[in-house]
Amino acid sequence: MEQNKKKFSMPSAYTILFAIIVVVAILTWIVPAGQYEMTELNGKEVPVPGTYQQVERTPQGIFDIITSPAKGYQDAVDVALFILIIGGFLGVVMKTGAIDAGIAQVTNKLKGKEKIMIPILMVLFGVGGTSYGMAEETIAFYPLLIPVFVAAGYDTVTAVAVILLGAGVGVLGSTVNPFATGIASGFAGVSLGQGIVLRLLILVVGEIAAILYVMRYAEKVRKDPTKSITYATREEDIKHFGAQQEGASFPELTGKRKLILGLFALTFAIMIYGVIPFEDMGITAIPTLWWWFTELASLFLIMSIIIGLVAGLSEKELIGAFVDGSRDLLGVALIVGLSRGITVVMNAGNMTATVLNLGERTLASTGSVAFTILTYLFYIPMSFLIPSTSGLATLSMPIMAPLGDFAGVARDVVITAYQSASGIVNLITPTSAVVMGGLAIGRVPYDKWLKFVGKFMVIIFLITVVALAIGALGIL
Repeated sequence: MEQNKKKFSMPSAYTILFAIIVVVAILTWIVPAGQYEMTELNGKEVPVPGTYQQVERTPQGIFDIITSPAKGYQDAVDVALFILIIGGFLGVVMKTGAIDAGIAQVTNKLKGKEKIMIPILMVLFGVGGTSYGMAEETIAFYPLLIPVFVAAGYDTVTAVAVILLGAGVGVLGSTVNPFATGIASGFAGVSLGQGIVLRLLILVVGEIAAILYVMRYAEKVRKDPTKSITYATREEDIKHFGAQQEGASFPELTGKRKLILGLFALTFAIMIYGVIPFEDMGITAIPTLWWWFTELASLFLIMSIIIGLVAGLSEKELIGAFVDGSRDLLGVALIVGLSRGITVVMNAGNMTATVLNLGERTLASTGSVAFTILTYLFYIPMSFLIPSTSGLATLSMPIMAPLGDFAGVARDVVITAYQSASGIVNLITPTSAVVMGGLAIGRVPYDKWLKFVGKFMVIIFLITVVALAIGALGIL
C-alpha cells in the first residue's frame, strides 16, 4: 500500500506568534530579569545606556500565556481600531469603482503606446503601494493589462513586472503606508511623518530603477521574442490572452469617480500634513498638528462617509461596504493584538531589559551604520518567518527601536530598515498570495520569475543599503 506523505506547510502567522508567546513565557523562567533607568527624550521614555541591572525574576505561567493576547489588545486597541477603519475606508472607495476606473482609463488611452504605459502605470501602482499598501488590490489589473502587453509584442513577464514591481517597490518605500510604517511608528513611539524624506528617497530611486529594469527587458523582448524568459510558451500565451483581451471590463471614469479620486488623494494629503512634525524639523512657519491614531482614524472615518455620499451610495450600501472592508482587515487587527501579547509577557517577566542589554553589548556597539545594516539584514529572514508586516512590526519594534537609541540611530531609521526588508521579501516570497496569484494569472512559472527578478533584487538591495547608511549618519 502506498502511503501519502504530507507536504510541510508553513504555519499561519497566528500560530507562529502564539508559539513565540509560549517560548517567551518559558524563557522568563530561565533568562535573568532586569531593568533600566528610564529618561524622557523627545517626549518618550527611553532606557539610559549603561544602567541595566538584574532584578528578581517574575516567571510567567499558563494563565499569563492565556491572558497575554487580551492584554495585548488593550495595549494596541488604538492601532487595531485604526486598521479596521482604514479597511472600511478602502472598502468604500473600492465599492465606488473609482480606482479601477482610473487605472483602466489610463490603460485604454495609452493603447498603442505601451512603452510609455510602462513607466506611467508603474508610478501609479507605486503611489498606491507607498500610500496605502496596495497589494491584493492589484490582482484585478492582471487580466486587464496582460492581454494589452502581449498584443503589443511584449511577454507576460513584462505585464506582471509592471504591476508586481510597481506596487511592490511602492510598498518597500512606504512613506505613509498605515499598515507598515504607521503601525511600526506607533509601537516605536515616533510620528508617522518622521523619516519620510529618507523613505521618499528609497521610493523615488527604487521606482526609477524598477522602471528602467522593466523597460530594458520589455524592449529586448519586443525586438527579439526569443529573449523572453517565457518564450517556450509564447504562442500559447498569445492565444490564451488574445481570447481574453475583449473580456476584461472595468467601470467608466465618470466625473463623479474623478471627484472621488480627488477626495481619496486629499485624504492622504491631510494625513501626511497631520503627522509631519514640522517643529522637530525646525520649521516654525507651519503649525504641527501632532496627530496620532485617534485623529487619523477619525479622518478616514469622516472621509469614508463623504466619499460614500459623493458616490451616491445608499445608507445600507455605505455601511455594507465599510463593514466588508473592515472585515477584510480583521485578521490584521487580530495579529496586532496577538503580537503585542509577546511584548506583554516579556515586560511582565522583566525580560525586555535583558534583551536590550544583550543588544547594547553587541549590536549597539558596532556603530550607527553597521547597526542599521545589521538591523536590515535581521529583518529579511524575519519577514520570511512572519510575512505579516503588521505582526512583525508589533512584535519587534518595542525591542528594536530602543536598541537604535543605544546605537545613536533614530527610531525612524529602524522603521525604514524594517519596512524595506519586508518589502524586498514580498517581491519574491512564495508564501504571498499577491506574488503567487499574480504569477498564476500571468502563467509565469515561479522559477522564471526568480530568474527575471534576480538582478533587480541585487539592485534594490544595494539602493536600500546605501539609503539606510545615509539615514544612519543623519544626513536625511
